[in-house]
Amino acid sequence: MIDSPEKILEQYWGFTQFRNPQKEIISSVLESKDTIALLPTGGGKSICFQIPTLLKEGVCIVISPLIALMQDQVKNLKKRNIKALTIPSGSNQNDIITLFDQVKFGKVKFLYLSPERLQAPLIQQKIKELNVCLVAIDEAHCISEWGHDFRPSYRTIQILKETLPTVNFIALTATANKRVLEDISRNLAMSNPVLFQKSFFRENLAYQVFKIEDKLNRLIEIFTKTKVPAIVYVNSRKKTAEIANFLNANNFKSTFYHAGLSVLEKQTAFEDWMSEKKPIIVATNAFGMGIDKPNVGLVIHYNLPTSIENYVQEAGRAGRNEKKSFAVLFYNENDLFLQKQR
Repeated sequence: MIDSPEKILEQYWGFTQFRNPQKEIISSVLESKDTIALLPTGGGKSICFQIPTLLKEGVCIVISPLIALMQDQVKNLKKRNIKALTIPSGSNQNDIITLFDQVKFGKVKFLYLSPERLQAPLIQQKIKELNVCLVAIDEAHCISEWGHDFRPSYRTIQILKETLPTVNFIALTATANKRVLEDISRNLAMSNPVLFQKSFFRENLAYQVFKIEDKLNRLIEIFTKTKVPAIVYVNSRKKTAEIANFLNANNFKSTFYHAGLSVLEKQTAFEDWMSEKKPIIVATNAFGMGIDKPNVGLVIHYNLPTSIENYVQEAGRAGRNEKKSFAVLFYNENDLFLQKQR
């Protein structure tokens, strides 16, 4: 039996030491305290609930907002020979009952659920039958009306506090101000939560701001010099396709992503970018939550972002492998005018 966080870290992840403040967060969770972790994008949030779960008896229920993110995390855990499941889209009642039996009798350590799934009475009933050791809420800022990705369905997560009154919670986010943190704690009915925050300063990430009229030409200049996986954020769905088509016409393999695409279109765009079949993705801010791609070397904001919180989280998707990376922001007088109109 492995009995220390360090041994788990080395056996399953191949690292010999934690990043600050992972160890302290893990200790808080192991002491059965409700915990809030505010860590920058790429700060290793998942380990903070995965390692305590591997040291406890029972299953961790992970609430996550995106199907693609849940599938990605389940796949990564399975690669490490850790049993994890999520409920596939289109599952009927019998499928769900079978899956919960797998969790109950198959030594599954992680069950990933969307907040929408939690609203189903069958799911709530089946959760009561499990030996739950921890509840982890990923992208916890979605719970707050003051957060930039408010999801009303996140407000139903507190059902788990009523269902599992003795189980501690950990809420994780890369973007939250004081008001959002208070909202997270209150809406999850947390009991004296311990808060951990890490500086968002990243030594390997260079920020560049350009006041520029011909943005398309500057994109060509940048991608001619820089051959790394990249994200280009734009402020409209229409622009995602237009700019991706422009880049493809100039021999830079690109795809695009926005909330209006079908599930299959989103999945194809995501996989093409992840595999680097198309290393550039042009997207609205619908793209990005929970992306696990450490070698993104460049994030470009083609337009001014809607908030500082959005900008910090989106720019922070560059350089998660701790190599030199760039966050580039374009703006012009028209951008400033539009921003003032909001």
